[in-house]
Amino acid sequence: MDFEHIRIEQEGRVAILTLDRPESGNTVSEPAVIDEIERGVGGLQSGGETSVLIVTGRDKIFSAGGNVKAMRDRSGMFAGSPVEIYENYRDSVQRITRLMAATDLVTIAAVNGHAIGAGCDLALMCDLRIAAKKARFSQAFVNLGIVPGDGGAWFLARAVPRHVAAELVFTGKKIDGESAYRLGLVNEVVEDDELLDRARALAAEIASKPPAALRLSKRLLNRASEVSLSEFLDISAAYQSFLHQTEDHHEAVAALLEKRPAAEFKGR
Repeated sequence: MDFEHIRIEQEGRVAILTLDRPESGNTVSEPAVIDEIERGVGGLQSGGETSVLIVTGRDKIFSAGGNVKAMRDRSGMFAGSPVEIYENYRDSVQRITRLMAATDLVTIAAVNGHAIGAGCDLALMCDLRIAAKKARFSQAFVNLGIVPGDGGAWFLARAVPRHVAAELVFTGKKIDGESAYRLGLVNEVVEDDELLDRARALAAEIASKPPAALRLSKRLLNRASEVSLSEFLDISAAYQSFLHQTEDHHEAVAALLEKRPAAEFKGR
C-alpha cells in the first residue's frame, strides 16, 4: 500500500505504523491522515499476516493531536455550525477511535516524544505503551477550552484510576515518561535510543504466540468491562471451544509434553 502521511513497515508478523508528518507535528485531525490510518490498519487487520502493530511518530514527536491552526481558522473538521462540527468529529477523528477499539491486532504505542491531546489519546488507544525518557504526555484539551472529542477520556479512565484521570484532564498539565510510568499510564520507560528496539522485542515476543489465540484474547479483554460475568463466561467458553480445535493448540500441547524448547505455530 502506498501512503503519503504515514509509513508502514512489515517485519514478520509485526507491523510498524509511523506517523510521517513531522513538519505538522504528526497531527491526526486531517482527513487525508485519517483515511490513511484507517486504510493501513484495516489492511493489516484483514490481511491475516500481522499479529502485532507498533504505532510511533517520526523524528522528535509522537503526535501533537489536532491541528491548532485549523482550529483558529475554523477550517477542516473544525468548520461549520455546532451540528456540523458534531458530525465532523464523528466522521473524522472518531474513525480512528473506533478503528483502534475494534482491531484484533495487539497494539503497542512506542511514544518517542510529545503525545499531546488526540496524540496522547492515540497512545491510550493502544493495548501497551512504551515511552522514551523524552516522551511527554498531556490531555491538553482543557487548555484550549475544549474536551477530548475523539473519546480519549474513555480510554484514560480505564488506563489509570479515576482520580488520576481527573487530574490529567482538569489541569491539562504535561508529564514526562517517568511520571507517566509512576501513574500507570505506560508499561515501561526506556532510553530514547532504545525505544524502537524495545518495542520490536516486545512485539516479537507477543507475535511468537498462536495468532488466533492472540486475537481472541484481545477480544476477551475488550469485552470484560462491557458484559455481565454470565455473558462473559459464555463468550470465554465459545472462544475456547474454537481454539481447542486449532493445529496451533495441538502443537503447543505437544511441544510442552515433549519438552521441546519452542512450539512451531502456523496460524492454523
